[in-house]
Amino acid sequence: MAYLKQLGRQINPDSSGLEVERVSHNCGLSAASIQRVVLPTVGKDGQRAPGLKFGDPRVMALMLALTMFGVVIDGFRNRELRTRVAALGELTLAQYSARQMSYDLARLRRKGLIFRAQGSHRYYPTPYGCKLARLYARLEMRVFRPALSAMQERVVEMPTPLQSALQGVDRHFDQLIQTTFPTGKAA
Repeated sequence: MAYLKQLGRQINPDSSGLEVERVSHNCGLSAASIQRVVLPTVGKDGQRAPGLKFGDPRVMALMLALTMFGVVIDGFRNRELRTRVAALGELTLAQYSARQMSYDLARLRRKGLIFRAQGSHRYYPTPYGCKLARLYARLEMRVFRPALSAMQERVVEMPTPLQSALQGVDRHFDQLIQTTFPTGKAA
């Protein structure tokens, strides 16, 4: 055991390396960083950047496309991403025009989710863009779709633990709403 401690000290003589590693594993996003993406903003250059609203089918298809392995490694061009986004959004290329894709690329770039490689027409997701795209995709697939299907009138077969968890969340929301708005009317 003493040998391993000594070896560890030799490999990492100060604790700053461990601190960097600890911080790099914290992939949480602050509320301000998410609001910066969801709400319209104006950049330092004065250009407006419309919000990328969670739940908007086009935005969700964009975010899902940004999580694809090939996009992260090789980057993408306008037409390549357009094809993927159209397919994910169940649209034809006529329904999702090249102009709309250019608009979406500008939004993604101004929000800091992608960057364009200098001297080329290839785009790459930023580390922040990868995190946010994964967050959007996970929330959609793991939280909102099951919750929305559970709220539909028809009976949906769900595992008992998930049903119980969703019922518990519903109870807590109901209690919070009742406590906040005792008259039963939300402001």
